[in-house]
Amino acid sequence: MPQLRVALAQVNPCVGDLEGNSTLVLDAVDRAAQAGARLVALPEMVLTGYPIEDLALRPSFQAASRVALDRLARDLVDRGLGGQVVVVGYLDTVPDADVRLGRPRGAPTNAAAVITGGRIVARYAKHHLPNYGVFDEYRYFVPGEDGCVIRVDGVDVALAICEDLWQDGGPVAQVRAAGAGLLLVLNGSPYERNKDDVRLALCSRRAREAGCALAYVNMVGGQDELVFDGDSLVVDADGGLLARAPQFDGSLLVVDLDLPIADPASSRSLAAIGFPSPAYDRRDHEVAERLSDEAEVWSALVVGLRDYVVKNGFRSVTLGLSGGIDSAVVAAVAVDALGADAVHGVSLPSDYSSQHSRDDAAELARRTGCHFRTVEIAPMVSAFGSQLELSGLAEENLQARVRGTTLMAISNAEGHLVLATGNKSELSVGYSTIYGDAVGGFAPIKDVPKVDVWRLAAWRNAEAERRGETPPIPRSSIDKPPSAELRPGQLDTDSLPDYAVLDDLLDDYVENDRGAAELVDDGFEPALVERVLRLTDVAEYKRRQYPPGTKISVKGFGRDRRLPITNRWRESATGPAADG
Repeated sequence: MPQLRVALAQVNPCVGDLEGNSTLVLDAVDRAAQAGARLVALPEMVLTGYPIEDLALRPSFQAASRVALDRLARDLVDRGLGGQVVVVGYLDTVPDADVRLGRPRGAPTNAAAVITGGRIVARYAKHHLPNYGVFDEYRYFVPGEDGCVIRVDGVDVALAICEDLWQDGGPVAQVRAAGAGLLLVLNGSPYERNKDDVRLALCSRRAREAGCALAYVNMVGGQDELVFDGDSLVVDADGGLLARAPQFDGSLLVVDLDLPIADPASSRSLAAIGFPSPAYDRRDHEVAERLSDEAEVWSALVVGLRDYVVKNGFRSVTLGLSGGIDSAVVAAVAVDALGADAVHGVSLPSDYSSQHSRDDAAELARRTGCHFRTVEIAPMVSAFGSQLELSGLAEENLQARVRGTTLMAISNAEGHLVLATGNKSELSVGYSTIYGDAVGGFAPIKDVPKVDVWRLAAWRNAEAERRGETPPIPRSSIDKPPSAELRPGQLDTDSLPDYAVLDDLLDDYVENDRGAAELVDDGFEPALVERVLRLTDVAEYKRRQYPPGTKISVKGFGRDRRLPITNRWRESATGPAADG
C-alpha cells in the first residue's frame, strides 16, 4: 500500500480577517511542505474565521471570501507551494440560486476547496447544518448535496465538514460505498468540558463505519464567547488512535498513512492529482498528552481572554481586586493570558471592607506581579448618599455601582478593558448589581460555577508549586467564607444556600432543563427549589446586560440558553404551573 504524508494545520484564524487568515494558511502549508507532507488540511472556514454569524449574509463578504480563495491559489504557487494539495474551509455561495422565502440571502454555503497547481480543483459544501446549542447554521447557510472524493497520489480521499461527522447518514455513510482510503474532516468544533473524549469515540466509530482511516483537523483560539481547543487527530480504519495534536495550542500534526490504492478504472473521483508516491522514511507519530479537567478549563479561560483582548485591539485589562476568590482567579487567569504588566488591579475598599480583604488583594498583586492601586470609595459613596437618602439593599448596591463607575473611568482614561469577575452561580440567581460588579467588556469566569472557581484556584496554586513558582492566589482568599462586604458581617450564605447545594441544583435546572417537580423528586427541598428557580428566572434581564465570557459548559448563558425576559411561566415544585 502507498504511503501518504498528511499534515493537519491547527491554526487560530480571526473572523473577518481574510488577509491575515490567508497568511496563516500560507505559513502552515509552507511548514507542511518542509515536513514533506503532500496533503495539507486546514479547519472549517479558516479563510473567513468561524463562526461568522450575519457576515455570511452580506453579499460583499461573500464575494470577498471567493476572491480571497482565488488569490490564495495564486499565492501558493508564488511561494513555491503549488505542488501541495491544500484543503481549506471558506464561505461560498450557490451560483445563480433563486431568491426565495426561507433561504439565506445569496444562498451561502459552508464550503471546502481543494487547491493544487494554482487551481481550485474541487469544492464541497457542508451537508448537515447544526441548529442547536451555539449553532444557528440554518440561518446562515444552505446545505450541500454532493459528495466529494479526490484522488491524491493514487489514494481516494473523501471530504466532510464538522457536523457531517456527527450526524448519522449523509456523506460519511457514502464513504464506504465510494471505496475511499481516507476520510478528511474539516472542523470548527468549540470547546466544552470532556468533549475531547467524545470526539475520539466519534472519530473511531465513523472510521469503522466508513472502513477507512479518518483525519480530523480542528481550529484553536477564541472567538467572542467560544474557544476552539484544537485536539486534531487521526485514527486508522479500525478506529485505533494513530496521532493527536495538543489542546489549545497551534500546531502542525504530520502523519504517514498506509492507505489502499484506488482502482485506476474508477470514475468516482472528482479530481485526480499526481501519481502514487514513493514510500517515505516513516515518521514517529505524535500523541499529545491529555490535560486534566482543571488544566483544560484553565487553558480555555486563558485562551478565551487572551484572544478577546488581542483580537479586539486592547493591550491591557483592569479589574477590581476585592481580596475574594473570584477576583483572585480572574486576575490569575489574566496574568497567565496577557502577562503581569498588562493587568491593572484596583482595590476599591468601602467602610465595610475588612482589613484582611484589603491585605489579600495586595498580596494577590504581589504574588502575580500585576499593577496595583487603591481607590477609597467611601467619600464617593457618602457624596451620593447625602443626596439620595438610601438604605438597605439600595445603599449596598450603591457601593457596587460606585466601584463600577470607578473602574469604567479608569478604563476610559487609560484604555484598559474592564473585566467583570462574577461566576456562573451568581449570574444564575441574579446575585450581582447592574452597573456595579456587572460592568465590563469581558467576564472570564461567567460560565464557571462557584465550586469550580475554588477548585481551579487550588489547582493553579498546586501547578505553580509543581513548577517551583510562587502560587498566585493567597490561601486566605480560598479559605475564607465568600462575602460581598456591603454591610457589617455580611456573608453570601445570608442570601444564598451553600454553594455546593446551589451548584448541584443549578446544574440540573440550567444545564439539564429538569423541572421543579423532578428536582424535588431528586431530593432537593421544595422551598429551596421554588426559591432558586424563581431567582434564576427573574434574573434573565440582568444576564442579557452582562458582558460576554468564555463558554466552558454544555449550556452557557447567552449563546446556548436563551429565554424571554418577559415571561410569566413559573415552575412549581408540585407540578407545572403558569404564574398568571
